Amino acid sequence: MSSPRLLSCLLFAAYSALSVNRHRQMRSTGYDLGIFEQAVRSYAHLRPPIADLKGPGFNLLGDHFHPILVLAAPFYRMFPSPVTLLVLQAALLALSAVPVTRLAIDFCGHRAGVCLGLAYGLSWGIQQAVVFDFHEIAFAVPLLARSVELLARRRWSAAAGWALPLLLVKEDQAFIVAAIGVYIFRQGHRRLGALVTAAAVAVGALAVLVIIPAFNPHHSYPYDKTAGSISSLPVPVTKEETILALLAPTLFFALRSPLVLLAVPSLLARFWTSNPMLWGSRFHYNAVLMPIIFIAFADGLARMRASGRVAALRGARVAPILALIIAMCVPQPLWRVLDPASWRVPEQVRAAEALLRIIPDEADVAAANRIAPQLTGRCRVFRFLSEPTPQFRPEWVATTGAPYEQSMIADLPSLGYSVVARAAGITIYRRTRTVLRDSGRLRRGAG
Repeated sequence: MSSPRLLSCLLFAAYSALSVNRHRQMRSTGYDLGIFEQAVRSYAHLRPPIADLKGPGFNLLGDHFHPILVLAAPFYRMFPSPVTLLVLQAALLALSAVPVTRLAIDFCGHRAGVCLGLAYGLSWGIQQAVVFDFHEIAFAVPLLARSVELLARRRWSAAAGWALPLLLVKEDQAFIVAAIGVYIFRQGHRRLGALVTAAAVAVGALAVLVIIPAFNPHHSYPYDKTAGSISSLPVPVTKEETILALLAPTLFFALRSPLVLLAVPSLLARFWTSNPMLWGSRFHYNAVLMPIIFIAFADGLARMRASGRVAALRGARVAPILALIIAMCVPQPLWRVLDPASWRVPEQVRAAEALLRIIPDEADVAAANRIAPQLTGRCRVFRFLSEPTPQFRPEWVATTGAPYEQSMIADLPSLGYSVVARAAGITIYRRTRTVLRDSGRLRRGAG
């Protein structure tokens, strides 16, 4: 087995262990693992991608344009579990290390290339995607890694062919595809570059202006400059710190390659929004930038080697090793898999799992965020806080009693719910046949 493939297999094992173990310990969330499981589960049964956690009957194509999720459906049909999505994501992210490492070996030599590929696999952008549930963006990472590798090898048509499927991953990938088109255009292949750029603009505009509004209940695109702003949360880092964090793992040698410019449109789009969560280094938002940054790193080192200067040759040999040392020294989630204590499932979690078995399969449940992905594989799950309402009352409710839930919990008796069981910090309610007061009128709760 070649070094790039062996490295990919090792990363797959580590990524899978991290994300699956996190789910086993009930640290995954309805936003977003539960939402994507609902959509993929619908696809697996040849139905539209309904995600009730976003709202009863909500078609997830009204949130983002990601038809590529259909590719996950056959795997989910064979293994219907949220774990399937986590393992699939781990495989996709690990697969992206193959083109990165292969190019690095060809451009920098075997030892330096393997070090660079491992530094990529351990990069914070990839690890943050692994450790936070499942996202459709996992499909983009290997596609982008292969496309940028081909750009570095000056294989323009093949690079364009691998870039265009990115438009089916998510509407914001149009920024990167357009950048790839412009890059090809600037390299002298104007017709091909113009076609790729035009395709990116056309598909991106179609998704944002037509397709998503057509499926959205408000008939609009829900993510403009201000939509989704989470102003109550602290900003984890500034925009400048995010740029520094992206370039520092490459010792800034990525700046020696024009390929690094492919990351600029995507970053500008994120920094333009008023949602501070999009500016920082957490979650999955930076995963697609990692292949660009590290392939630019390898390309920049190759340009240094080509210069023939002694200092440049020495720097090109040492830089990948230093990058790997930096990646290994920075505290990251992946190191948890080396801690035996992290593999133990707490008794409280086991008690919670037993409690949730009270809720029967195929039941309608309004569940708290941390509980939702434990139920989405076998129940129709709604978001507790949004549901229940006087107009829509699922039969079951499962809460964690978190402070932000208290107001809604206090309303449950008036909506016809009573406690069924309580353990491990979870309380389960069930709708009962009681007389309710709603806007001054008596209503008989449904059984």
